[in-house]
Amino acid sequence: MTMEMFTEDYWEQRYQSRGTLWSGRPNSHLVSDVGGLAPGAALDVGCGEGADAIWLAQRGWRVTGADISPTALERAAAHAADAGVDVTWERVDMLAWTPAPGRYDLVSAAFVHVPTGLREALFARLADAVAAGGTLLIAGHHASDAAVVPRPDMPELFFTGEELAAALDPEAWEVQAAEARPRTASHPEHGGEVTIHDAVLRARRR
Repeated sequence: MTMEMFTEDYWEQRYQSRGTLWSGRPNSHLVSDVGGLAPGAALDVGCGEGADAIWLAQRGWRVTGADISPTALERAAAHAADAGVDVTWERVDMLAWTPAPGRYDLVSAAFVHVPTGLREALFARLADAVAAGGTLLIAGHHASDAAVVPRPDMPELFFTGEELAAALDPEAWEVQAAEARPRTASHPEHGGEVTIHDAVLRARRR
């Protein structure tokens, strides 16, 4: 089941099962951590239906959105056209894909959960894609949330900001945030308001 989750067929079935899979709003960590940066070239990894990429493009970033699902990318392109922004959309298999090294002023990966053993190599390739002076922003569901909301019973999918920071060469990177960051969300089953935590890494390449 774990490896099936990273195939095009799995994500196509998820997207085609619903008219809209995600909220259409940019993720809160992107807004808080990137809003003050000067725009440049950005890579949005696992872009889904395009909310983060469109938010960046609206603020002057030259954005590439990458995802494995053609349906997601078709929806993202339609949303970008409705918003009147230009975004480059690329279909990629993240487990086999290497983005251009040193090309992007921002590389963002929100809730891209890859198992231990594959995650390290993927995130290293994403870090390599950040240009000098650029920012790496990674956010994911924190394992502690399993006590609050339903999460897959697969511990290998989860990570902490501190673990990601430890993998970066301190001579090459300034770690600006590596934490479990709280946010308010609606419980997926009963709709009540709950506090959950995301694992967040923000780092600047020296």
